[in-house]
Amino acid sequence: MSNVKTIEWKDDTLVLIDCTKLPVEEKYIECKEYSTLCKAIKVLSVRGAPAIGVSAAYGVVLAAIQAQKETSTKEEYFKFINNAIKELSSTRPTAVNLFWALDRMKKKLDTLNELEKDIIKDKLLEEANKIYKEDIECNMAIGKHGNDVVLENASILTHCNAGALATAGYGTALSVIRYAHSSGKNIKVYADETRPLLQGSRLTAWELVKEGIPTTLITDNMAGYAMKLGKIDMVIFGADRITLNGDVANKIGSYSVAVLAKEHGIPVYAAAPLSTIDISLTDGDEIPIEERNKNEVRQLFGVQTAPNDVDTFNPAFDVTPHKYITGIITEVGILRPPYNLSIPKAFKIKEEIMKDKE
Repeated sequence: MSNVKTIEWKDDTLVLIDCTKLPVEEKYIECKEYSTLCKAIKVLSVRGAPAIGVSAAYGVVLAAIQAQKETSTKEEYFKFINNAIKELSSTRPTAVNLFWALDRMKKKLDTLNELEKDIIKDKLLEEANKIYKEDIECNMAIGKHGNDVVLENASILTHCNAGALATAGYGTALSVIRYAHSSGKNIKVYADETRPLLQGSRLTAWELVKEGIPTTLITDNMAGYAMKLGKIDMVIFGADRITLNGDVANKIGSYSVAVLAKEHGIPVYAAAPLSTIDISLTDGDEIPIEERNKNEVRQLFGVQTAPNDVDTFNPAFDVTPHKYITGIITEVGILRPPYNLSIPKAFKIKEEIMKDKE
């Protein structure tokens, strides 16, 4: 299990590790109001689709606590919470786990109309705790299933950060790496730096070094040459949204890595819980892609690296077409093409698992 604590609910406060301060400083943000969480999501203090979803679930609980103090009538109370859900949903457009978690919390809230405010808050907290626990269980299962495709002595390239810092704990892509390492497969990792905000060097390398997993950092434009030299055996990255046909939206640069890998005959796996799969979307062209502040490209953490008046293009994500994806590693197993058949089947398996737990 990862020793990184990303998210913690403590004394009616959501405590988050601040990913913008790593690797220099291990600092935590205390969210006592949902607006603090909204800001943390927008500025990437908390990032990664699963972590955003889990945090947002607790954000609804924070809103319920605030509503208890700031409203008088039941009508005002529910209006306050529903407005908070809308605000939370507007923080990031691409990561579908945000909307999945908020929708689940909204459905729970809608069943609590007849209860007292204290009880409503407790019931919402129970639901958020379930989402948190399920995320960790999913991640552990992803690691176990993914280990089946990791060979002994494998050299794995990963892009951006899909580790404990991007989830409630353990990670998605890094869960496979952690599981393979702990099972004694003698793996090593190449971590892409991941411009423009360096999540690979600041976060992924930090996590892996912290746990003693052999890691080599490379800049994004070194990946193709590393493949040509035979240094890469497989690619594993996470996902922020996956469509019904298996197209994968992930951190910008993932598409380039996948195209290079196919040219070199290297398998590419996306690792993600089923909650990241948006079956309402047919293909990747329908995924909204967030464009971020132009200064993220003109500057590097406040240091100017380009002329102020040069225009920039700064999409936070790209979409890798399903033809480049060898498999999607989920909590119910590894999905294979054709994904429009394997994905619905995976959801049915998940539904049966959840029924058995009830």
